[in-house]
Amino acid sequence: MTTQLHAIVGPAAPATRSIIRVQKAKVKNQHLTCEFTEQRADDAPPRAFCLTAQEQVHPDLLHWLAQLVPHLCLLCEQLTETPHYWPDDETGTLPPHFEPFTLTGFSVGSGGRGVTLIGQRQLAGGKVLNLTSPYVSFDDEQPTYAYAGLLETALDAATTEVEAALRGKCTDYRQLDLFEPTADEPGTALISLIPVVAHA
Repeated sequence: MTTQLHAIVGPAAPATRSIIRVQKAKVKNQHLTCEFTEQRADDAPPRAFCLTAQEQVHPDLLHWLAQLVPHLCLLCEQLTETPHYWPDDETGTLPPHFEPFTLTGFSVGSGGRGVTLIGQRQLAGGKVLNLTSPYVSFDDEQPTYAYAGLLETALDAATTEVEAALRGKCTDYRQLDLFEPTADEPGTALISLIPVVAHA
């Protein structure tokens, strides 16, 4: 997914703008791990990064990851669609039959034109069943997955929240000055990153 130019990733980012393309995202114990590329200008080469944020993710990201759970369940043939299968249109609240399932991450392919979902199912005996969906392409004229359009919309929203997290949106700061913190506002420090690997 390609987005407009925003503030460069990191807690001490200058006012320059950048383009982020999320490739993989995973949330474990409320912390985001992400692989992505960043371009500081349209004609600049992308730089590849892998990072884990120390701050806990914002509830908005968890909400949009949860919206991918129904797709994970259908693609992995864990549940059968019923008249009351999908989340509430207004609140996005998941029905009770999704309680054993968690969307832990996703992997974007073909320049954002497809996705593989990754998640878990809590089994009755207390063990966890890991789930990985088949790859879904958004470019197929006759998609093999009937809800590819809905999946793409939900993925776009989740990816937007991942990008916001990379730019500092988390639970530990005041959200008003997300993209434009000032030096005299220490309470708006963005995101602490543990080892970041960049490739020229």
